[in-house]
Amino acid sequence: MRLEINCQNRLGITQDVLDILTEYDIDLRGIEIDETGKIFLDFLTIEFENFQHLMPKIRRIKGIIDVKTTPFMPIQRERNQLRALLQTLPDPCFSTDTSGKIILFNDAVARGLELTREQILQLNIDEVLSGFNITKWLEGKEIYAQTHRVKFIQQDYIADILPVDVPDNDKTVLAGAVVILKSESRLGKQLNMFNKTTSNCFDTFQAVSPIMKKVIRDAKRMAELDGHMVIYGESGTGKQSIARACHDSSPRAENEFHILNCASLPDDVAETELFGIEQGQFSGAETKTGLIELTSGGTLVLDEISEMSQQLQSKLLRVIEEGHYCRAGQKEPVKVDLRIICTTCKDLSEAAEIGSFREELYYRLNVLALVLPPLRERKTDVIPLSESIVRQHSNKLGIRSPKLSKSCVDYLQAYPWPGNVRQLKNALYRAIALMDGNEITKEAIQLPSCSTTVNYIDENFEGTLEQEVKKFEKDLLKRLYPSYPSTRQLARKLGLSHTAIANKLREYGISKATVKY
Repeated sequence: MRLEINCQNRLGITQDVLDILTEYDIDLRGIEIDETGKIFLDFLTIEFENFQHLMPKIRRIKGIIDVKTTPFMPIQRERNQLRALLQTLPDPCFSTDTSGKIILFNDAVARGLELTREQILQLNIDEVLSGFNITKWLEGKEIYAQTHRVKFIQQDYIADILPVDVPDNDKTVLAGAVVILKSESRLGKQLNMFNKTTSNCFDTFQAVSPIMKKVIRDAKRMAELDGHMVIYGESGTGKQSIARACHDSSPRAENEFHILNCASLPDDVAETELFGIEQGQFSGAETKTGLIELTSGGTLVLDEISEMSQQLQSKLLRVIEEGHYCRAGQKEPVKVDLRIICTTCKDLSEAAEIGSFREELYYRLNVLALVLPPLRERKTDVIPLSESIVRQHSNKLGIRSPKLSKSCVDYLQAYPWPGNVRQLKNALYRAIALMDGNEITKEAIQLPSCSTTVNYIDENFEGTLEQEVKKFEKDLLKRLYPSYPSTRQLARKLGLSHTAIANKLREYGISKATVKY
């Protein structure tokens, strides 16, 4: 049982209370007096009849204002608060007395030492930590906070060693020490978080649709990891922008970020760009540092990786596996540490199956995979995205941001956007640059005809059912192909195999060269 006594500051009042406890033969287990003068008593539970007489008798003592029961003593609350705080710390943490004996520790210590609580409480702090003599420090004349490198279970840690001082009139008395350990990896994460910019690198992406929200959520998680990554998506979906955001949100954010377009360069040029060249290797050649070496410590984006030649794929695989390479004409290997993010609009697993992409390289790169949906599959994002693009373009042009008319909004939402976000940006830029007034109308958005609807045949058609079905099928495929410009995408849309779709496209002579976008 515990009592809280609110009383005046009077000499002898505590003794008067203790006298009453003695009168009732109460065995007192603890007494505390806090800074406000309140008296807290802790004793074994007594009979209710005795309790009924005890409380009024205490209240009649001169200077007593009130008496009530309390669930805990102040020291118990503080001790449990400290214990709860220690247990939430992910780092090993100890508390010792003035001789260095461990009197308190958290779960991280117990997991590391693999000992019972009783066994740990028998140890001196210097028995589990090496590199700094804490017992000797506690015996010193002037004791100040220290930070030292120590070893705990044969691993390196940084130890913050703090004295525990207890006030005693006009001075303080040393009561022990608190030791908090931090590993190199934990310190690295904390420094990285400290150095990160307050703005979120993914804030610029418009994600209203559930599918895009999931993409951004997954991208944020993948950004914090260090595995290689492949970003899949149609042309214009923003694969490079996501790659940049992943770099800027990663532990490598302070280091280099480079992009190599694998589809736009001849094989020999791409190889030089990637691996560099040593002076004198070829006539008139100067030393050139490759992107792999320049990006070491940072992130290298290989845009449209599926277009990379088999020869370059083999060299890239060797670099990933060995962590070093030699420039052309160079004997000494160059060590590299980089994260590779690849972008592609093709299915790399399919390319690996048919042999156009090295299977070993595919499994090395496809550690983390992200699929960006086409704009037609995230219709709810079209208008927020359009408004954001309009603001960006207007700021660059130095004009007031125009509004989108209702007809324009309806048109933008209905259009299938085969060119995705890139096509939307270009269409809105043209509309803003050439508009009159302060509103963008449907007429200002000039886009190629691209309907997702099909007109059914007239009831008075001439010909056989098979002929009309083929006409309908051909027309349907021609209309859908600009929005689903691959056999796999079109097959998924129509619920057929990509082989069946490929055969039908071939039968009707439908290809990117014959279809108007």
